[in-house]
Amino acid sequence: MMIGAVDVGGTKIAVGLMDEHGAILAQQSCPSAQERGFADGMSRISRMLSDCLALFPRQTLAGIGIGCTGPIDPVSGVLGPNNFLRSWEGHSIATSLEEAFGVTVATENDADAAALAETRWGAGKDAESCIYITVSTGIGGGIVNQGHLVRGVNGAHPELGHHGMDPNGPRCACGMHGCWERLAAGPALALWFAEQGGEPGADARRICELATQGEPLAQAAVERESFYLGIGLANMVTLFTPQVIVLGGGVMESWPLFEKTVRETIRTQCGLVPHQRTHLVRASLGTHTGLAGGAAAWLHRYPGL
Repeated sequence: MMIGAVDVGGTKIAVGLMDEHGAILAQQSCPSAQERGFADGMSRISRMLSDCLALFPRQTLAGIGIGCTGPIDPVSGVLGPNNFLRSWEGHSIATSLEEAFGVTVATENDADAAALAETRWGAGKDAESCIYITVSTGIGGGIVNQGHLVRGVNGAHPELGHHGMDPNGPRCACGMHGCWERLAAGPALALWFAEQGGEPGADARRICELATQGEPLAQAAVERESFYLGIGLANMVTLFTPQVIVLGGGVMESWPLFEKTVRETIRTQCGLVPHQRTHLVRASLGTHTGLAGGAAAWLHRYPGL
């Protein structure tokens, strides 16, 4: 089986072909360049997918799966309000690709798609219940229970990164003050470090490097980050008590720096649930998570094809 996979992010679009075992057969990428408009973006996606298909002239495309940043209707494929893809709002990625390739198309929020991929092929494989959390420029997540994606009303994607922690904290575009994303995503780590007089222009990756080297302010920034990561993950454990929490995203590449404080926070704050049975593991699909998410989204929607 050959599945078209599309990963639409705020800065990059990746397109590829995958098989039902999660292996990438071909791939291409280009900048998102949302300022060029929706039609231009669809043209580039179609061209890249066609180029990949040309490498396998004797095989048939089974369908196309898409993971896309921001709110997206999983049925219609229409994008909702999107800070990264403003010119795409109100347009359907699914309809465009269905018309271009004549196959079924499945769309999901990128975090939901990644959750499906990690439970099908990655670190959450065979888990009865799994939450995927990505910590990078934002915090997002997806919940898979008994092999099914957990949705809200009308198929809405639950925004796990926007539950409140501090009503006196910084305001987020979601409307809340002190949500998890505003306190623990990569930019929050970098902002606090800068406000305390840290190395100018240091991003989360650089701060983690400095902390590893023993720089005191960077270590303090990491400890603060660990505390807020721990509270958010403790909330996930208390609310859902999943078998596995899979941790992905750029900030989690430095997981050893945060792990001790995160685990201690969960131990001390999750007294009403069997928290010790929830396993925290690093995501295993790496840079292929986005494309794998697209393919997993299609397989989840059309399991009988």
